[in-house]
Amino acid sequence: MSKLDITVVGAGIFGLWQAFELTRRGHRVMLREASEESAVGAASRYAGAMLAPYCEAESAEPVIQDLGRTGVAMWREAYPGVVYRGTLVVAGSRDRSELNRFARLTQGHREISESELAELEPDLAGRFSRGLYYEEEGHLAPRAALPYLVSELRRMGATLRFGDPVPEPIWMAASNGGVVIDCRGLAARGDLPDLRGVRGEMAVLHAPEVTLTRAVRLLHPRQPLYVVPWGNHVYMVGATLLEREDGAPVTVRSALELLGLAYALHPGFAEATVEELGAGVRPSFRDNIPRAIVRGRRILVNGAYRHGYLFAPVMANAVANYLEHGTVNPAVMRIE
Repeated sequence: MSKLDITVVGAGIFGLWQAFELTRRGHRVMLREASEESAVGAASRYAGAMLAPYCEAESAEPVIQDLGRTGVAMWREAYPGVVYRGTLVVAGSRDRSELNRFARLTQGHREISESELAELEPDLAGRFSRGLYYEEEGHLAPRAALPYLVSELRRMGATLRFGDPVPEPIWMAASNGGVVIDCRGLAARGDLPDLRGVRGEMAVLHAPEVTLTRAVRLLHPRQPLYVVPWGNHVYMVGATLLEREDGAPVTVRSALELLGLAYALHPGFAEATVEELGAGVRPSFRDNIPRAIVRGRRILVNGAYRHGYLFAPVMANAVANYLEHGTVNPAVMRIE
């Protein structure tokens, strides 16, 4: 087919993947982002970036698991920094009912004993009597993956314009009458009135006494925790998911919950240094499923919720197939 002129607006994980997929298919792509390149990613920088379609099914619609497996495969094919060692889910002795509940609601796991848990993650030896192992999941470090996608776009010849806000109306951003793919997140709410913001908070810890090699989820009835190794004894610790839209600094209460649960997972976190406490606001639709909404020559790709990294390749693939072949994936696309 003939090559298209495509302008992608917004360089979060959705925008970067849209630009990446369309560029590697040979289209002429311009990526425009209001922030400077040093801040690439916006809220995507504060993500756990767990490629965990099975675990996410605990509180998500079935489509997240079904299409999420495609997202994992696409990441593994595109990015050498994916850590594909599975996910461990554990719970304290008083919270075993949480582990049973999680197992009932999810697939793709096997129950492991204390000895198997210790073999997979020696740091957790003797701390938990059983766990769930989701072998076909992975994770990545956002602060490395985002610049990688930018560098690949440059290598493939895309035009990158950082520090370049796009004024309304967004469709005017198109070059040569081409297609505009709007990936601005909450900034697009004027065109997507059902979009809402969900605040996520995180801590980045340097913990020389902790050596975990895969993402670990600690279940707790009040506030579950996840810990994602970013390499060199640096860990992203996340838990909070708040129906709030402010980007204010992390509260003392949230920080205490994050750090306290990290210590409950592994006492070595007591000696960790806090490298960063941050918060990001994730754009979300009512059902928390990402959407690509086609309005003529403009396509709005939004609603990442907590599935941004898992679904970014899925959304990029769906949009590219629509533009090239007219194929509509009804699970994530809507034509208006």
